[in-house]
Amino acid sequence: MQDSRTDPPAEADRRDHVSSLAKGLHVMEVLARAPESLTLTEVADAAGMSRATARRFLLTLVDLGYAARTGKRFALTARLLAVAGSRLGMGLLWHLAEPHLRAVSRTLNESCSAAILDGPDVVYVARAAANRVMSVNLTVGSRLPAHCTSMGRAILAFLEPAERAAALSALSLARHTPHTITDRAALAAELDRVAAAGHAVVDQELEIGLRSIAVPVRHADGRAMAALNVSTHAGRVSVEEMTERFLPPLREAAGRIAALARSLGG
Repeated sequence: MQDSRTDPPAEADRRDHVSSLAKGLHVMEVLARAPESLTLTEVADAAGMSRATARRFLLTLVDLGYAARTGKRFALTARLLAVAGSRLGMGLLWHLAEPHLRAVSRTLNESCSAAILDGPDVVYVARAAANRVMSVNLTVGSRLPAHCTSMGRAILAFLEPAERAAALSALSLARHTPHTITDRAALAAELDRVAAAGHAVVDQELEIGLRSIAVPVRHADGRAMAALNVSTHAGRVSVEEMTERFLPPLREAAGRIAALARSLGG
């Protein structure tokens, strides 16, 4: 005889099942499986729900930053990295890339990171922290503004012209320190310099005392898929030393990671 105070497992599971959450996750799965962005109708058909229902879930995902809307099309953003942390950040490419980041960190005794562009921000996808008592508290999934970070500029500078113009126009250009570039024309000129030099240096624009250098990780066609950087305290390493000593191992690591991406079909 069954104890009436205890629900059968299957019945308890059904009662605790949140159907709206399940439907929302299904919409995310539909977007994740699509090689390109999808229209509302395409999402509704793939998810097996009405356009009105799919629209509510899509607009909620856009409002929360998990999806982006361009005209009538929807696509997932990298916001999921911030939630899933190291599990999503340890995608195959970045899992294979981590030894290269650690090698740079050991060579320079500074932290080395990788990030991708997500709207106005860069999102950290891998990081090898230096063995120091004081270090910046950044992890996989951390987000920083692209306009005043070396990795953001290293990616923006190597986008296609139309992509770069659209991304630049969407940036807020908030001032974080007295050194932050907040003029759009000045930032565009800086991106031209980054593209010509092949690397970006940001000197105390995000935070006083923080200096960093970054290089793009590039597709075969030259566009940036990501960036690698090394950050340090401005009082410890000069801009000149960063360029002379930090740049060669960073470029070597970026080249190796780009080769990994090509071998994986990226």
